[in-house]
Amino acid sequence: MPRRVRYGTGRVRRGPSSACPRFLVRGRSLGSMGDLFLVRHGETEWSRSGRHTGLTDVPLTGTGREQARALVPFIRSHRIGAALVSPSQRTRETAELIGLRDARIEPDLHEWDYGGHEGVTTFAIQRSWPDWFLFTDGVPAGPPEHPGESPEQVGERADRVLATVDAAFADTEGCVVLVSHGHFLRVLTARHLGLPPSHGAMFQLGTGALCRLGTEHGRPVIAAWNVRPPS
Repeated sequence: MPRRVRYGTGRVRRGPSSACPRFLVRGRSLGSMGDLFLVRHGETEWSRSGRHTGLTDVPLTGTGREQARALVPFIRSHRIGAALVSPSQRTRETAELIGLRDARIEPDLHEWDYGGHEGVTTFAIQRSWPDWFLFTDGVPAGPPEHPGESPEQVGERADRVLATVDAAFADTEGCVVLVSHGHFLRVLTARHLGLPPSHGAMFQLGTGALCRLGTEHGRPVIAAWNVRPPS
């Protein structure tokens, strides 16, 4: 009888028993996981100026579009089994420009909801809150349309996305690509490694950059990080 594998979201998925080793990271079974590619969207006016861009729907700049196009050869050199994209126009346009026109919109891939810090730079925030640090302090409440998220809430979303990724690997062959946002992908990487959401602070990620997550001997690893093609 197949054994039951419990995911961090509380959902239960049935997985086949296997003689090969399987490593569990906070409930995730990684034994058959392939390469997971993370793509941060290209530059926007807000990312260039350092403004926190959560749910505000800003477009790519010309430079951002060039950053996305530079990833086309890399994407074409891999067999893509599934691609998921955040609902924001900056991520959807990035996905289209790198050749993932059939990427499925995944609502949980949206950026950290910055609440009352939406559109504000870290420099401006620290004038009145000198020790503020996003990954441990979270954000103050914002208006009803974007009330803000704690690090733990972002981590819960990341866990749901990772469960979706696991299901995609079970249903298709090839790599899985996520096109999303800097802070969210950093938290997702921490969760992939079995670390708390706050540890996403350790993984700097630039616009238009690509990362590769995978496993080695059934254990989660970062295979490549913050890679940008030569300009």
